[in-house]
Amino acid sequence: MSTASTMQVIEISTPGGPEVLRGARRPRPSPRAAEILIEVHAAGVNRPDLAQRAGVYPPPPGASDLPGLEVAGRIAALGVDVDGWRVGDAVCALCNGGGYAEYVTVPAGQCLPLPRGFSMAEAAALPETFFTVWSNVFMRARLAAGEVLLVHGGASGIGTSAIQLAHALGATVFATAGNAAKCAACERLGARRCFNYHAEDFVAGVLDATARHGADVILDMVGGDYLPRNLAALALDGRIVQIATQRGREAPLDLALLMRKRATLTGSTLRPQSAAAKAAIAAELRARAWPLLDAGRVRPVLYRVLPFAQAADSHRLLEQGEHVGKIVLALSTSATESINP
Repeated sequence: MSTASTMQVIEISTPGGPEVLRGARRPRPSPRAAEILIEVHAAGVNRPDLAQRAGVYPPPPGASDLPGLEVAGRIAALGVDVDGWRVGDAVCALCNGGGYAEYVTVPAGQCLPLPRGFSMAEAAALPETFFTVWSNVFMRARLAAGEVLLVHGGASGIGTSAIQLAHALGATVFATAGNAAKCAACERLGARRCFNYHAEDFVAGVLDATARHGADVILDMVGGDYLPRNLAALALDGRIVQIATQRGREAPLDLALLMRKRATLTGSTLRPQSAAAKAAIAAELRARAWPLLDAGRVRPVLYRVLPFAQAADSHRLLEQGEHVGKIVLALSTSATESINP
């Protein structure tokens, strides 16, 4: 661990495109009570980072203004009132911000151990997507074994995680994606069928494939005109969970159909939630999802691992939308090497 008082970071110089990301040096943070200081080896890249860079997704009060919502690395220091962790432990963590840096402080409850045999780059691809998927699909929508899940954006980091987790836990999974190659990738991960939304009607596809039963749970990051189509594809007593609004925040809603299907329409955002709420999600992940990772039954899909200095390129890749899985920034030359094989 470096003893320098400053650290390398990637900051947003002004709201704008990927070119506004720039390297800088800042004071190295110190952990406060109930916090952990992590020496970052790898950091995940997510769409909220792009929104923050563009100036439309400001960090919550008290959070770092640096982008970056998930990291993996080793514990460099412990704040007071932290139990269960030691300096040197390999961890991944959900950040409130500040992940594009050599060091970041996070609430201890938002840290999880590296799954067995994972590299730092693989582990850095877990927190943002797994916290989001678990809290929405399993805690909020209560997906159960034997039920049907429809995942929109199946080739995304969220999508690839949701498909694998739901399939491993006994659900039947369908997905949507934008081309045949992405659909094939979703089906390799466990989706029974993936529908190319440029060429197929996912409503008819799901209803036909389920003998008109429909989807018990729909995970949607699209919004807009997908809402009435989601409702049409939903099973009786089904649940639609909204986690983003890529095609718009407003949508028509047939309230009579909502009532006839006894449907639940819900949603959430992760970043503004309290440390206690995020710790509760982490505890469920450690108990139920981490054994699947340790056993190799679920694994993050890495599309590209780029050097830290190429943060702008990572944002361009994500914006292009050709990726399957996650894009990760490496701060360590060993970030892609397996830990605890």
